[in-house]
Amino acid sequence: MKSNIRFLQGLLFSLLLAGGAVLHAEPLRLNSGVGAPYFQSDKKGFLDLLVPAVFRRIGVEAEGVQYAASERAMLNANNGIDDGVVMRIKGLEKTYPNLIRIEEKVIDNEFVGYATRVKFTTTDFASLKDYQVGYINGWKIFESGLLPGTAVTKVQDVEQLFALLARDRADVVLFERWQGNHLLNEQGIQADMLTPPLVTTEMFMYLHRKHAHLVEPAARALRAMKADGSYQAIAAQSLPNLGKK
Repeated sequence: MKSNIRFLQGLLFSLLLAGGAVLHAEPLRLNSGVGAPYFQSDKKGFLDLLVPAVFRRIGVEAEGVQYAASERAMLNANNGIDDGVVMRIKGLEKTYPNLIRIEEKVIDNEFVGYATRVKFTTTDFASLKDYQVGYINGWKIFESGLLPGTAVTKVQDVEQLFALLARDRADVVLFERWQGNHLLNEQGIQADMLTPPLVTTEMFMYLHRKHAHLVEPAARALRAMKADGSYQAIAAQSLPNLGKK
């Protein structure tokens, strides 16, 4: 009888210790406010494929999830509702202290302007000073770059963003090149991409501090994918040569 009791006690203790592992049975959720071609309905977008592949190499199930509202995505990750973010600029930990950056870039992004009625060279953010400018709320690259006094309209999603141009409520809207050119091609939107890019910047993944032990292994996994060509294969499949300059 005593041996049975000790066995049951030991089994219960083992189950309690394994509680953390049971919790990890759910995939990590790394959210982002970006759209196609990073996320696609057929799950073959760049982040649809890359996020699971990186974490699979370190024995962790993970997925990229798309949010329409970029700011909500950031808050959910910082508060631990989601497990991290992807496709974000360096330095977010200053504003969102619960996030830790994975020290290997996901991609270089070009942030550009689109316009229908005006055409000029976007040498820097100062070149936008005399125009009505629109961008998606929560895109820190634009919040920090635009000069004080620039007339700005903030919107919640990309549909609202390009509607500003269609309704003549903005002279220029600011967006990311891959997504912008994809949208123009898919929906037949008549807008011109302004050049050169306002900013070209490295984009990273971040994990909530509760997953700090995964940060360096994930960085090594992403570097290994670039070294063995599997990263390039995902990029070639999911980021076709849209609107090349």
